[in-house]
Amino acid sequence: MKDFVRAIMNNEFDTNEGNELMDVFSKKDKSRIEKAINKLSNFDFNDISIEAKEKIIELLRENTLPAERFFANYRCAIMEVETKFKVLNEEFSLMYDGNPIETIKSRIKSNESILRKVIRRELPFDLDALEENLDDIAGVRVICSFVDDIYKLADCFLRQDDITLIKMKDYIKNPKPSGYRSLHLIVAVPIFLENEKKLVKVEVQLRTIAMDFWASLEHKLRYNKKIAPEMLDALSRELNECASESAELDFRMQNVKNTFLGKDLPKRA
Repeated sequence: MKDFVRAIMNNEFDTNEGNELMDVFSKKDKSRIEKAINKLSNFDFNDISIEAKEKIIELLRENTLPAERFFANYRCAIMEVETKFKVLNEEFSLMYDGNPIETIKSRIKSNESILRKVIRRELPFDLDALEENLDDIAGVRVICSFVDDIYKLADCFLRQDDITLIKMKDYIKNPKPSGYRSLHLIVAVPIFLENEKKLVKVEVQLRTIAMDFWASLEHKLRYNKKIAPEMLDALSRELNECASESAELDFRMQNVKNTFLGKDLPKRA
């Protein structure tokens, strides 16, 4: 977690957000951190011997290696999950003459986002606490063509014997008040390291193209700092109406697909 503090002090985050994060430190803490940073800033790396430089590099590596391994595990877990969905997509294309997956996206949660959540939930500043308490450090988003593809893929994915379902939230059948719709799965997936097998948590989001389009633009609009506070209620209403229209489009496209394939029409949620 020291890396997060250094990042804040070095202005690696957005200026306003960095200032907000610094507010959690006491004046005494800030003073001590600033003094340490100033000493480092005035230090001339060229004035020391090669042996000393090598020692500094070794110390830096020793201190950063645990965090590097921590995030490497999540990157490996993402690769495992992505591969599973790519295999399913390949099989579905052969069985049903069509690919249910349009796109697969992935991300590791940023240091800033992790730190915000740690502060908000008052968690300890250590890697073990992050691993135990945060479910969404690694995220995979699967963009599907139709709503029924989402449930088919989720069912096939969860039936694999090395996938452990921790939590499921169906925001398609039960949308959030904002209008947000997606199927969320928190799963534990094994990664095989040199000397051990390790279970790593990954958040999987499955949504249609329409759901992803709405969610992406909604996030950009809702959290835009240029929007006046008095306009937020009107913005929320407009976004909610757009979400309803997006859901209606998904429903109609599913009907077109089912009609074309000779299936029964789906019931409205």
